Amino acid sequence: MRNRRCWWPAGALLFIQSFAVNSETIRLTIAGPQSANLPWIGVQQTLIVPESNRRLRAMGSDYEIQWREAYGGSLYKIGNTLEAIEIGLTDLGWVGTLWEPSKMPLQNVTYYTPFVSDDLPSMVEIFNELHDRIPALAEAWHKQNQVLLGASGVETYHLMTTFPVGVMEDLRGRKILAPGPSATWLGGTGAVAVNGGLSTYYTQIRTGVADGALTILSGAYPYRIHEVAPYVTLIGIGAQLNGGIAANKNTWEKLPQEVRQVLAKLGREYSHTMTVEVMERYEQALVAMRAEGATITDFNPREKKRWINNLPNIGGQWVEATEKRGHP
Repeated sequence: MRNRRCWWPAGALLFIQSFAVNSETIRLTIAGPQSANLPWIGVQQTLIVPESNRRLRAMGSDYEIQWREAYGGSLYKIGNTLEAIEIGLTDLGWVGTLWEPSKMPLQNVTYYTPFVSDDLPSMVEIFNELHDRIPALAEAWHKQNQVLLGASGVETYHLMTTFPVGVMEDLRGRKILAPGPSATWLGGTGAVAVNGGLSTYYTQIRTGVADGALTILSGAYPYRIHEVAPYVTLIGIGAQLNGGIAANKNTWEKLPQEVRQVLAKLGREYSHTMTVEVMERYEQALVAMRAEGATITDFNPREKKRWINNLPNIGGQWVEATEKRGHP
């Protein structure tokens, strides 16, 4: 018979019910800053929560996890995903490394290597493998008091505009929504990068603030971007890593080995399941946009090569800046 024990994470003073072990029950909070309708959030709810206890029972474990779920930004917002897990505000949750170029530069490598690959499932799988083999990748998470369980990402970026795009010159002088590091992808095209987010794109394009956007179709379709930017040009900028599901390191190290084993395996399955769902939504968005009147065309391969050749040395500049800050 086990002795009765009680363990608490760093954030227990804020959410005292977050994590405790009492005989065989482990209380954990799992959270996300966005709606569970988004795959990188929703797969936490549909896979990790139900499967964790099913697998613990299947292996004959005495432990059971009592999950507290907090999605949709109810516990933490987009701007502090890294900090929320670092301080133990939640035990597990999705972290958007794309918003952390200073603290997590290595996790943002894909944004500085455009046109590499449209294969999201392979890219995420490779990154998870690299995370296991390259200490600096895991250490980046440990410095933020957390452990990565599985990476997440989004499908390749395409161009949605109010005008047809046949050659690169069609973009000259046009205002294209491309926030953050994606602005560098327009280098050499003559287009002007405009800041924004999926939730603002529709209004920005409708009011003339922008003439289009470099964006993911799975995200653009729910926001009806194709209604104001009906010309969809399949550029294929490349799939991108956007973060992953992580655990508070203090909490993780106190969990029983068998529980860590189950959650670690589910973390990798989370990555696979999430990428499959993203790609399904991408294909569905293509079909739906076309059915609703959007004009969808493949970008001429010769023009794509011109675009690539005209880009500044984005990767080299990123490497130089990252090495200056002491990263490998």
